[in-house]
Amino acid sequence: MDLELGNMFFIAGGTLAIPILAFVASFLLWPAALIRVYYWYWRRALGLQVRYADCESYRFCYSTRGKPGSKPSVLMLHGFSTHKDMWLSVVKFLPKHLHLVCVDMPGHEGTSRTNASDYSIDGQVTRIHQFVDNIRLNKKPFHVVGTSMGGNVAGVYAARYPSDVSGLTLICPAGLNQPHESKFVKHLRVLEKTQNIQTIPLIPSTSEEMDQMIKLVSHIRYKIPQQILQGLVDVRIPHNDFYREAFMEIVGENSRYSLHDNMHLITAPVQVIWGKQDQVVDVSGASVLADALPECQVHLLDNCGHSVPVERPRKIATLMTDFLIAQQNVGNGSSKKLS
Repeated sequence: MDLELGNMFFIAGGTLAIPILAFVASFLLWPAALIRVYYWYWRRALGLQVRYADCESYRFCYSTRGKPGSKPSVLMLHGFSTHKDMWLSVVKFLPKHLHLVCVDMPGHEGTSRTNASDYSIDGQVTRIHQFVDNIRLNKKPFHVVGTSMGGNVAGVYAARYPSDVSGLTLICPAGLNQPHESKFVKHLRVLEKTQNIQTIPLIPSTSEEMDQMIKLVSHIRYKIPQQILQGLVDVRIPHNDFYREAFMEIVGENSRYSLHDNMHLITAPVQVIWGKQDQVVDVSGASVLADALPECQVHLLDNCGHSVPVERPRKIATLMTDFLIAQQNVGNGSSKKLS
């Protein structure tokens, strides 16, 4: 009996040890794989399903939760060099009855990678409209959320296709001619003179550069283990050539101020959310939008940088939900609000 009991504990201990050892091995040897598993787990936990939409030879990858209903669907557009899963921390706090669609932007993650013309802001707007048509999201007006590069695309999309959009949430959007230049833009001025595109701060190639990028985009100082930093770099390095090509398009002459050039054409109610300590896209851009769109709501967040969806996901979800409810109650009306 004692022998059988000892064997039982040995087997049980061995069974528990296998996943623990697998986790430790993944953390130390394959951190990139661990990061992928992390995203897979949270998508499942939050009820998001990954799907594909094929438009002839072009494929979009997106995740979705819920079904279209009486309330507007929500299309979420991520920023440069990230992917649809960057919204997971925000989705966690959004009402489960909302129909959510988080798409990989052109060339990013699971969406087709073609040529430079698709990576300009005009090109991305055209592709996103193709995606919207394909999944019939514009069967009735929907709400668009975009951050950084995705905010630029979201704003231009609302200007070009006003009948598609019921409302717009812009989070630290790029594409504006701000009164004040950010730390990042000042660095770009130097790069323009040297023509050295290998040292763009948003395209790290080492764990040290990854750490510096995180400090640039976040006001909060995260203590990230070296192995995870290396894993984040390992995931990105195979795509760095694409990131450089796409980056040169979105900061090029035809895309750099796309939102600024089109914002006067936006007719949908607009909500602007910005981190006061944004070092990538200066917070002074919020006043540019407020002046151009007198009815927009503006929320400036203290102790927050450029990566607002990561730093303040609950706040983003609350502001978005309140805005959606307000729009449903008052139709297309909106009151200006600075906070």
